[in-house]
Amino acid sequence: MPKHIAFIMDGNRRYARKQHVERQEGHTQGFDKLAETLRWCLNLEIQEVTVYAFSIENFKRSKEEVDGLMELAKQKFGKLLEEQDNLEKHGVCIRVLGDLSLLPKDLQEVIARAVLATKTHNKCFLNVCFAYTSRHEISNAVREMAWGVEEGLIKPSPDPDLLIRTSGEVRLSDFLLWQTSYSCLVFQSILWPEYSFWNLCDAILQYQLSHCSLQATRDRHREDQALQQLEADRLCVSDLLQREGGGRASDPQHRQELLQRYTAAREKRVHGFLRSLQQKRDRFFTDLNASLASVSA
Repeated sequence: MPKHIAFIMDGNRRYARKQHVERQEGHTQGFDKLAETLRWCLNLEIQEVTVYAFSIENFKRSKEEVDGLMELAKQKFGKLLEEQDNLEKHGVCIRVLGDLSLLPKDLQEVIARAVLATKTHNKCFLNVCFAYTSRHEISNAVREMAWGVEEGLIKPSPDPDLLIRTSGEVRLSDFLLWQTSYSCLVFQSILWPEYSFWNLCDAILQYQLSHCSLQATRDRHREDQALQQLEADRLCVSDLLQREGGGRASDPQHRQELLQRYTAAREKRVHGFLRSLQQKRDRFFTDLNASLASVSA
């Protein structure tokens, strides 16, 4: 069973045309389907779900549609806040990824409250990608690495096991490009508001049928990464020995001890960076919530 599933929830507008209803009603049905799908995942003990809720590119749509989506998102995040007891019962942690500065202030506030209210929960995780593209995420990651270097620093989520896209489109649309390199990709023709439990089961079955080959590929990738890191560590140790010993050869035992100390120090720096990055993100939501609350007071 996959531990982490990502969804590209595509087809809301086509569903609205098909049903001869307003476009906004299609989006509403799509949000309701997400809530239902999350319950299925919870019952199947899938620990993490990532959803592509709104792309930065979607801001190019009509003002009426964008405003409607922002209002709908505010309502749904507000609904989550009303269900805090249920979220706590199941240990659901809500995380929102994207450029939140592009969103209306009232939506930023309710997102901040939802993230802060659930940040200590750790049984299962809902990652909502809102005002997001993979290109923005990668460029932001580079900025965060630069910040880590400036700060003298230098528990991420696991990559998705399964990515599902509905509506028949066979593309990723700038979603989790980096994280899905070794994921099972399933493209289904069903429109998102019409998604059923059996569609989810079909996707999971496809994942299970390809699991062995995917896992073998992932294992080879991890082994290659480990070898590359070991070689990089050895080169750094050789450079250190050359500088402190004037190029004299070191005995193998001393070299091995130095390599172990260097590796341990590097891993400590990485963990320190990740902790500091999480604290920085926590402060962002805390400060956002406080500033918006003071404005509305």
